[in-house]
Amino acid sequence: MEPALYLIPVTLGETEYQKVLPEYNRKIILGIKNFIVENRRSAIRFLKLSDSSIDIDSLEFLELNEHSDLAKISNYLDPLLKRKLPMGIISEAGCPAVADPGATVVEIAQKKGLKVVPLSGPSSMIMAVMASGLNGQSFAFNGYLPVKPNERAAKIRQLENRAWNEKQTQLFIEAPYRNLKMLESILNSCRNETRVCVAAGLTTEQEFIRTLSVAEWKKTNEPPINKVPAIFLIYRG
Repeated sequence: MEPALYLIPVTLGETEYQKVLPEYNRKIILGIKNFIVENRRSAIRFLKLSDSSIDIDSLEFLELNEHSDLAKISNYLDPLLKRKLPMGIISEAGCPAVADPGATVVEIAQKKGLKVVPLSGPSSMIMAVMASGLNGQSFAFNGYLPVKPNERAAKIRQLENRAWNEKQTQLFIEAPYRNLKMLESILNSCRNETRVCVAAGLTTEQEFIRTLSVAEWKKTNEPPINKVPAIFLIYRG
């Protein structure tokens, strides 16, 4: 197996592995012994989901998250850099290095001239754009918005202006338990003509995707998005 840093996507929730991930990924996983993961426990669950015969005790895991020592991260790639061993990055959900701490390691790998191989898998951001009916030619992901209501409302209006003036779809996320508050903020902050898509629980049994104008959202029942991972998208009417 070629020595490289393999970016291994995972399921977005309680979804059958075969439904969203190709068999090729499983073959790559079986050839890797050194993993950089956001959370060791969830990474092990995913590896067992991909192949129940995997010997977890034979694997090495390095955690990369908000608690990691930044000074040590540059050494995470030593198995690949010094011993020419293939390595894999596993995120908590979806694709590594996209709105994910794995980006730090990928940056280091590129600077060191190491080969980086992104594997195919589900990306909630791309899938949300695909299903939204909004502009898929020009879009921007903005991560989390401010938590304080006034600051959040100001940021939403700023993104709405970009959506109208630049004809660019604006994407952002929120902690799942605050989804309904976020939708309320959007509806209170945006003009009635602005289109809003809520894409929640993608690829799972809880999947909900709907695009309406702000005026139309105000007339609908509360969507089933509480405590479900979601992407919010806004675009001009």
